[in-house]
Amino acid sequence: MDRLASRDDADDLLRLITKRDREAFTRLVALYDSDLLRFCYMLSRDVQTAEEATQSAWLKLWLRPPSLRDPQRLRSWLLSVAANEARQSMRRQRVGRIKEIAAMERVGRQDEGLESRIDLDRVLAGLSTDERELLALRFALGMSSMDIGAHLGVGPEGARTRLHRLLVKIRKELVSD
Repeated sequence: MDRLASRDDADDLLRLITKRDREAFTRLVALYDSDLLRFCYMLSRDVQTAEEATQSAWLKLWLRPPSLRDPQRLRSWLLSVAANEARQSMRRQRVGRIKEIAAMERVGRQDEGLESRIDLDRVLAGLSTDERELLALRFALGMSSMDIGAHLGVGPEGARTRLHRLLVKIRKELVSD
């Protein structure tokens, strides 16, 4: 659920930010910065990428505030922009990451105890960005199925179904280890 108190608050903040009101912008950053950072970290699994994506989202808001029909969707707009920024950054870093992961896997295979324990990090690394986004929306940000559905453009039932299927997939991966 959006932390803004009412539709009027969101309308007012957007209107003020459009007029370059620093106090309104600061208020909005105080409301959502930690959520955006946590969300981007869940997507990218990298602190620097998360920080850069979050900063880029704030910069885009400041330079070109959105014209939203429903100002209550401001949080969702910010999450979408931040997610896109994180994805772009991850694409640019992909080659280096693939080499790093391959090296870690070679080292990991040498550890006999590694095969016998649950490796959640490896399972999460194998998820798509969209799957990690879904997990972040639910577990890092605590969004409801209704809010997740609105963010993803599906109904609450669709959001619950996607989350359920993803959790089943993760459990299956963990058990098969």
